[in-house]
Amino acid sequence: MFLCGDLFTKGPDPLGVWALIRQHDLACVKGNHDDHVATKPTKFGHWLTPEIQSFLSRLPLTRRVGRCILVHAGIHPIKGLAGTTRRIALYQRRFPDDKDPANPFWYDAGWQGPECVVFGHDAMRGLVRREKGGVPIAIGLDTGCVYGGKLSGWLMEEDRVLQVPARRVYKPVG
Repeated sequence: MFLCGDLFTKGPDPLGVWALIRQHDLACVKGNHDDHVATKPTKFGHWLTPEIQSFLSRLPLTRRVGRCILVHAGIHPIKGLAGTTRRIALYQRRFPDDKDPANPFWYDAGWQGPECVVFGHDAMRGLVRREKGGVPIAIGLDTGCVYGGKLSGWLMEEDRVLQVPARRVYKPVG
């Protein structure tokens, strides 16, 4: 099982998340919120132990899993991983930048695979799926659980999305 980042600051139980990561030896990539926690630890409460901070500091920005690339936000749509900067991996939604809302989302700005990029970061878009020849090349899984939406996962072996509704709104949108 793999997690697409923003592990601890979005929900109500960061220590419970940490327990699950350790119990199941979950593989993760770093999200923008994880990066913030790792680099500015004094802004966070009692739950930020030295062990968690060290874990967050060591998280990679991307992981390869079979024919998939796991990342928090996005990759360079033309150059792939070779052109993916830290900013793109942690923050980018649109390409070439997020400043202009007319810019296309990175996965619609030329990404052709062959790898399938699995990402989170963009709850406002909800579930995203792009295919080439019937094969997924981009799967966006942030469906806003923290905002009262759903927690989503992708079962790669079956090419199937699994979703669980949030129990409640944990954080208002905005």
